[in-house]
Amino acid sequence: MGPTGTGKSDLGVALARELDGEVVNADSMQFYRGMDIGTAKLAPEERGGVAHHLLDVLEVTEEASVALYQEQARAAIDAVLARGRVPILVGGSGLYVRAALDRLEFPGTDPRARAEIEEDLARRGRSALLAELREVDPESAERVADDRRLVRALEVHRITGRPFTSFMPRREYVRPAVQIGLGGPRGALNERLARRVDRMVERGLPEEVARLDAVGLRRGRTASRALGYRQFLEVLDGLSTVEAAAEATTTATRRLAKRQVTWFSADPRVEWTDFREPPEEQLRRALRRIAEAG
Repeated sequence: MGPTGTGKSDLGVALARELDGEVVNADSMQFYRGMDIGTAKLAPEERGGVAHHLLDVLEVTEEASVALYQEQARAAIDAVLARGRVPILVGGSGLYVRAALDRLEFPGTDPRARAEIEEDLARRGRSALLAELREVDPESAERVADDRRLVRALEVHRITGRPFTSFMPRREYVRPAVQIGLGGPRGALNERLARRVDRMVERGLPEEVARLDAVGLRRGRTASRALGYRQFLEVLDGLSTVEAAAEATTTATRRLAKRQVTWFSADPRVEWTDFREPPEEQLRRALRRIAEAG
């Protein structure tokens, strides 16, 4: 795990080859068929003969779901273990990683209860509903930043009888795991990300976006917001140039990397390795940490 552009996919393959493992994807944008260049998805010939799971499982018009991913990822991990092999979870989507590894519940939804709460919000106002939430879930009441979160917190309490905060993730593995993070100096990573975006454009990112636009990319609530795809849709609309879109993608990617560093750095269980190290040294360090964990 770690920020985008640090070489997680390559290290995952190397670990899988060394440990007789299989890779389980934890990059939410690599779920999508056809989103290859802009997500830096390894091509089949780059996977070193290693089986990869949960790649190319969604159309660009479909919406990704963390709750569904949790089910699919844990099923994939169980299947790899049942084959006597080692599952290697690889990706930088922090919540998806936590969903696969940690004790994390997802409360259901009830359209009728939500509609009732939304109607109540329109009739009585935010302050009245916030007061109601304070009675049953004071911690959530202090955190809700908008009406959508207010409605969701009340919905969860009505359908489960539990405060929304009781569903917050805990740093407690559902099964033993070792987390290897790839990171390094921000300046070096920013330079690397700029070069990476340039390579994506050279490899045909604008053409990939055009192909996906023809099959409904704009209708996808998740896929259409992916870095690079959103910016190059503006090129298709005549609102931007390829150069400007590339620059905007680089800026947005650097911001994403910063958020990812913040997310993963907050987890004391992550063992960090410098992405600038030679691949063989990264592999050696990762294998040593896995051996130490038993």
